[in-house]
Amino acid sequence: MLHLAQAHWQAIRAHAERTYPQECCGLLLGRTTSTGDETIRTVAELWAAENAWNAEAAALISDLLNHPQMSHSKGDRYWIDPAEMLAAMKHGRDRQLDIIGVYHSHPDHPAMPSECDRAIAWPHYSYIIVSVSQGSAQDLLSWNLDQNHCFQAEALIFP
Repeated sequence: MLHLAQAHWQAIRAHAERTYPQECCGLLLGRTTSTGDETIRTVAELWAAENAWNAEAAALISDLLNHPQMSHSKGDRYWIDPAEMLAAMKHGRDRQLDIIGVYHSHPDHPAMPSECDRAIAWPHYSYIIVSVSQGSAQDLLSWNLDQNHCFQAEALIFP
């Protein structure tokens, strides 16, 4: 379950619309708690990242997927530079926050994870995808990986 304030949804929406027709991306900073069988992630801050998709990222993904990538661009792929991930981790640590997830947009496509999204996903993170149709943010869905490394829909709570 992911708790996300309306202000965070509005910020993700604005980021996605601003970067359209390219994919936007960013990190979710917050806290994770467990109660019995349920994991609850609560977003405290967003870290808007630059989409750093390039030939090097394409080569890494090609290796992960174990097949050559067709031509892709920032219009259908995103990549967060590891240096930016480290900066976000340090920022979070100073505020007693962890990276608890990632958000990105799907320009003119549904808010459903792609095979590429699954390949680069990490366990224990929430993955928000926002669909953007003709420059206007639409659906916002959250996903996480199950024990078989497959995405499952995650409840999204707006407290």
